[in-house]
Amino acid sequence: MEVAAAATRLASSGPTVLSHRLMKHFAAANMYPAADGACRTAGNLVFSPLSIYSSLSVMAAGARGRTLSELLHVVGAARCCQGGLDEDARGTARHALSGYPQLGGPRVFNSCGLWHDATRTPKLAYAYRNTAAAWGGVARSVDFTKPEEARQQINSWVAEWTDNLVDSILDPAVLGEDTRLMLANAVYFEGRLERSFASKWRNIGRRSFLRLDGSTVDAEFICSDEEQFIATHYGFKVLKMMYTLRDPFHGVPAKAMAALLSERNMSSLRQYPRHSIYIVLPDAYDGLWSLHDKMASSPSFLHEHLPECRVVVGEFRVPKLKISFSTSVKRALQDLGIQTLFSTGAADLADMLDLDGSHEPLFLSDILHKAVLEVDEEGLLPMVPPTKLQPAVSVDFVADHPFAFFVVEEESGAIVLAGHVLDPTQKSY
Repeated sequence: MEVAAAATRLASSGPTVLSHRLMKHFAAANMYPAADGACRTAGNLVFSPLSIYSSLSVMAAGARGRTLSELLHVVGAARCCQGGLDEDARGTARHALSGYPQLGGPRVFNSCGLWHDATRTPKLAYAYRNTAAAWGGVARSVDFTKPEEARQQINSWVAEWTDNLVDSILDPAVLGEDTRLMLANAVYFEGRLERSFASKWRNIGRRSFLRLDGSTVDAEFICSDEEQFIATHYGFKVLKMMYTLRDPFHGVPAKAMAALLSERNMSSLRQYPRHSIYIVLPDAYDGLWSLHDKMASSPSFLHEHLPECRVVVGEFRVPKLKISFSTSVKRALQDLGIQTLFSTGAADLADMLDLDGSHEPLFLSDILHKAVLEVDEEGLLPMVPPTKLQPAVSVDFVADHPFAFFVVEEESGAIVLAGHVLDPTQKSY
């Protein structure tokens, strides 16, 4: 019942729709030929659909007319009103993009900044709805007539909000004197494992990883003898592993807790985010692109293939990962249908900023996005709640060739991170 409920939430959520569409676009972008006609080297991918979704809701809160309609359509909320999207995005982002390392949970940092020209000020209604407490970000002014100073200011802000784990997001020459509005967001996600469970994972050293072109690299792998949540389907398998989070009330007598907290408060305090990572592994070493096509064709693809049973594993290993990916999202969103937001003279953001007297058109120059994911034997814990064990022959799961992955917050069903691994030895792209 709980799995089915989570699956329903996952399939129907706006970030899921956006995730699969962006995943296919970014995958295709990796294969575009370079300007000189040479084939560009494909790279690992990680991005945060939820963070991008939240950023678009920030823009929708100040948009009108065709600009708003395009935003709602692309995020899968065509039938949703502006206020409904805004409220949904804020609540989901606050919950799913939170981490509790003090409880052994993941370290999660999310920075989302809307940077506007210093000559304009946010309208009061917009500023009230879009505060750090509301959606995990800020709207701030910056002097774009001094591009390098503005770039350093934005990068410093991102570093501060991510505890210096993401030290920059804007490269030189990204900003210009004609920039009026820029949105930058970054997500860092790293899990931690309770020490008492560390023995369940073993570092087995380097093994061969087969890349899409048929060549191999030596990558660090980890393995485990524990039963795993694995679903076997035609052409691919899905592995589920959960990031650990200790119960903050474990060991506290019920009477003592009742004396301190009301039942309502206890219920709200227990709603900590629970994150899992899903690895979708095609059977064929070169089957990743066709897998992307399948996922993009059906928003419900992932939830329809979630593993429900633990199985005995035979050969089991997954690579250690640290992936960093930074990109402009502008081209992807334009291809998906958001045109007027980035268009001079066509964007309608009249509910966002006051006029500055210059009568220059207000439009969004770009959305810059960066995501970092770390996965190793110290960051993951197999999900081991009391549940049924499928009585079957052992299942092999050897992620020694390209695969897709999703980090999901289980309560909301939101996809926090998505991406693929083409070469686990490649640290960033």
